[in-house]
Amino acid sequence: MNTHGIRAIYKFEMARMWRTLMQSVLSPVISTSLYFVVFGSAIGSRMGDIDGVSYGAFIIPGLIMLSLLMQSISNASFGIYMPKFSGTIYEVLSAPVSYVEVVVGYVGAAATKSVILGLIILATARLFVDYSIDHPVWMFLFLVLTAITFSLLGFIIGIWADSFEKLQIVPLMIVTPLVFLGGTFYSISMLPSIWQTITLFNPVVYLISGFRWAFYGISDVNVVVSAGMTFLFLIICIGIIAYIFKTGYRLRS
Repeated sequence: MNTHGIRAIYKFEMARMWRTLMQSVLSPVISTSLYFVVFGSAIGSRMGDIDGVSYGAFIIPGLIMLSLLMQSISNASFGIYMPKFSGTIYEVLSAPVSYVEVVVGYVGAAATKSVILGLIILATARLFVDYSIDHPVWMFLFLVLTAITFSLLGFIIGIWADSFEKLQIVPLMIVTPLVFLGGTFYSISMLPSIWQTITLFNPVVYLISGFRWAFYGISDVNVVVSAGMTFLFLIICIGIIAYIFKTGYRLRS
């Protein structure tokens, strides 16, 4: 394992975060804070509890997941797309680093930035809503696992995209609707039975449900199923990346 190569890629990507602090950290924190103000304080104060949890506290896991998923995809996709765009990807491919080390460097940096952002948003939520964390270790594990999984997805998107417009298609047109319809602002038990069944085909439901269980011990889906679905998605992403590097898809042309 070429640790020097991994460290070089990792440090370069982390340095980009500090150079673009306003866009990478402050912007998503401010956007999520507005959700807390509108839904947590203004609307939440007029709504009843959900499964014994106040509405403002109930939506915290979903809002953190919303930012975590979007930023994980954005950080990883932009990180690998820019070398393709500028042509420096050939220097990376010809360097004495394996494909595994390239992925670890880029995905590791993207996941680290997303976890830092998630923890900042979690701390910021305390300014607006009172909440508790019943299982802090599991909460952190879900946070890290989700960040890694969707950073891998972002890495795939960055290789697939051949324009800046395509970088935004999947996060805006697919991921965002799935998060909003995945129980961020409500429990799926509140839906009619037919819609509950349909909602279970939304993979984000399992992420939010498992993450919410770590906070309050309540979930729409069994926590073991949530963890299993997350690991399954992780394995699928790893398999796709292995295929990309094996075939050179959009890397050697």
